Amino acid sequence: VLLLAALASAAGGQSLAVGQPHQGGIIAHIFEPGEPGYVAGEVHGLIVAPVDQAETAPWYNGTYLVTGATGTVLGTGRPNTELIVAKQGPGRYAAKLCADLVLGGYDDWFLPSKDELDRIYDNKRRIGGFAEQRYWTSSEASRDNAWPQNFANGYQYHLYDKYYEIRVRAVRAF
Repeated sequence: VLLLAALASAAGGQSLAVGQPHQGGIIAHIFEPGEPGYVAGEVHGLIVAPVDQAETAPWYNGTYLVTGATGTVLGTGRPNTELIVAKQGPGRYAAKLCADLVLGGYDDWFLPSKDELDRIYDNKRRIGGFAEQRYWTSSEASRDNAWPQNFANGYQYHLYDKYYEIRVRAVRAF
């Protein structure tokens, strides 16, 4: 009850909760004490786009290379996405689809990191709209592989070839 009152107070009287529409998408995770992005007395978290940006898209633009997008924890999805797009350039691939997204008046969408996508998976039933299939993260495992997450069972794979075409869902921080 105290947490809900604090969330409502910090949101200017508006109560914020996972699964609620907010700032161009759906609240997918509210940062908790000890997590990057948490600020006492304020409400911050992750918002997920209401629909997939692609049912099938590769992680890379057709060239295997190390992008340096190795961040896995909360708060690393945005810098990972920026590194991927800077290294990969133009094309139709997961990070670029997210970086190019303009939705609900917001243009700061990114491909979530491994841990960010895991938080979204934990709340997938309250958010709704996810297929029970694999989704890309922005976390690179090697020159040839990146981390996806299976939304049927929660499993994250570290040896998943970047050329595989799987689902993409953008997020933004608030």
